[in-house]
Amino acid sequence: MPPPSFVLYVCFLFLFLSFTCSEQQKRSNDTNALLLFQSQVDAHGSLAHNWTAWDACAGNWRGVRCTSDGRRVMGLSLPSLNLRGPVGALSALDQLRILDLHGNRLNGSLLPLSKCANLKLLYLANNDLSGPIPGEFSALKRLMRLDLSDNNLSGPMPDGLSKMARLMTLRLQNNALSGKVPDFSSVLPALQEFNVSNNELNGKVPDGLQKKFGQGSFTGNSGLCGLSPFPACSFANSLPSSPSAQSTIVPSNPSWKPGAAMSVGPTVGKKKGLSTTAIVGIVVGDAVVLLVITSFLVAYYCRGTAAGGRQGEEDEDGNGKKRSSSYSSSEKKDSDEAGDRSKLVFFDRRKHFELEDLLKASAEMLGKGSLGTVYRAILEDGCMVAVKRLKDANPCARKEFEQYMDVIGKLRHPNIVRLRAYYYAKEEKLLVYDFLPNGSLYSLLHENRGPGRTPLDWTTRLSLVLGAGRGLARIHQEYSATKIPHGNVKSSNVLLDKNGAACIADFGLALLLNPANAIARLGGYRAPEQVESKKLSQKADVYGFGILLLEALTGKAPAQYPTRPTHLHQQQDESMVIEDLPKWVRSTIREEWTAEIFDAELLRYKNIEEELVAMLHVALACVTQQADERPAMADVVKLIEDIRVEQSPIGEELDESRNSLSPSLATTEDARISY
Repeated sequence: MPPPSFVLYVCFLFLFLSFTCSEQQKRSNDTNALLLFQSQVDAHGSLAHNWTAWDACAGNWRGVRCTSDGRRVMGLSLPSLNLRGPVGALSALDQLRILDLHGNRLNGSLLPLSKCANLKLLYLANNDLSGPIPGEFSALKRLMRLDLSDNNLSGPMPDGLSKMARLMTLRLQNNALSGKVPDFSSVLPALQEFNVSNNELNGKVPDGLQKKFGQGSFTGNSGLCGLSPFPACSFANSLPSSPSAQSTIVPSNPSWKPGAAMSVGPTVGKKKGLSTTAIVGIVVGDAVVLLVITSFLVAYYCRGTAAGGRQGEEDEDGNGKKRSSSYSSSEKKDSDEAGDRSKLVFFDRRKHFELEDLLKASAEMLGKGSLGTVYRAILEDGCMVAVKRLKDANPCARKEFEQYMDVIGKLRHPNIVRLRAYYYAKEEKLLVYDFLPNGSLYSLLHENRGPGRTPLDWTTRLSLVLGAGRGLARIHQEYSATKIPHGNVKSSNVLLDKNGAACIADFGLALLLNPANAIARLGGYRAPEQVESKKLSQKADVYGFGILLLEALTGKAPAQYPTRPTHLHQQQDESMVIEDLPKWVRSTIREEWTAEIFDAELLRYKNIEEELVAMLHVALACVTQQADERPAMADVVKLIEDIRVEQSPIGEELDESRNSLSPSLATTEDARISY
């Protein structure tokens, strides 16, 4: 009989191995789920070079974050990697807290993610997800931020969303959602950001939501009514949807069809005849219907006549030939086709406004540059867009111009200012962009220096340059075969959206210029080789981005910077301008005065010296004199991502006060700062 000590040893060994196998199985399950996800979505091999180790946590896989003990996957951040496929494989990650997959081409249903009950941050914007928002999302009771914007989601907004008591952000804009807007104002007390614009919603906008979030959160839904400036709701809008509530009242909803008014509710009692009141009501209703139809016919006829007159003018401007207003049916068809080409061309699946709406909008000039003038236009529904009116930018024909616009407009990325539409005529060319309201990196860095200025902290600078780098890297990646550059990299072309996220602007305008004078016209940061070659290139973009990094580190602007936009009125300290910023930095380093390089506003922050020096090395690699020695933008982004700001580890419960964003930080950065 074995001694007791041996029996205890065997038991202990058995328990240890059982525990180890159990934990190993958990790690294996998480890793297997990620490998299955990779096999379904990573057709371009973006993850193949890194997702190779046997264990996702032990192998430090790209975008994967694990619990402090390294046993379970709790975060997955893979934005803008051109991933295509379903998200179902991720349903096995039951400890997932943060999922950031925005800016990809993921498709299919959201339903599998309802099994990730521990999710707190979910970012799936700018994908191709379809179907309804699952009612099963009510199980995600810990969810704090939900961004499903810019997808193809349809159906109503489920009641389950009202059960997410901790929800702070709900972005559902630019989908095809229908039905009514639930009143979240009383059931979601923590809600700080809400947007359902550009869907197919109808009915009354809840007063509490409209007062808290404003009209902009609901624009682009033609069926909505409510407080001004929305159209007033009719009595029919407020009726319940049960069959017993049907009415003969003619609604004021623009989408109403005359035939809908002819359904009458069930008769009450046994009386079969119609009362005098009913007869009068029917007569009045018929008269109103007749009046409405007559008005529509008159308006349609007048609009057609006016359109014919405008068409003659456009033909004269666009083709140099004056057409008669009286022509045969074949001539009319040709003229109509020409007119279609002279309208606003949108890249969205829905047109939000007509050229006439744009021309009638109130406008404010934001700036004037070598390529034209930029205006902020406010449409009648309150929607704001930025319109660039090109000046002598493109001598090419319509067909070439449209091809260039397709190149620009089809590129969608959270860190690239989105081209919404364009207009082409021989004497007029307009580019319509999303309006970004929070200025530029240039203004944040250089304007209003001196007493009273709010310093731009290191965390914000790091976030902004990283966002700009991601946008530029996406351009280089998308057009790696044709080597199309941005061509105009500078800090005034790094704009901030309403959430403080950095977006790079003016991509594609280099295509509209003759290569011989593109560099002189664009005026971005110029690489040394461009002095002789006079050519734009992706390597020159990297050089320009390096100068942008030096700006963020030093607080100084390069002297080759073009004339400031006219809408920037604050004075800039001349001492903050450097003739050759890379040369000045290198000479200061040689003199061993490295501390003199960094902006005095940054030196007040503690424990960031190593990060400043690390970013300086990245910037100097970008501004290397030899173009072939500069890193690719994708590598630059990776280097910046590896520079971590000081942060607290995530606990079992996410600290809501720390997770609430500073106005200067983008919410898409939550996945990076919350671990």
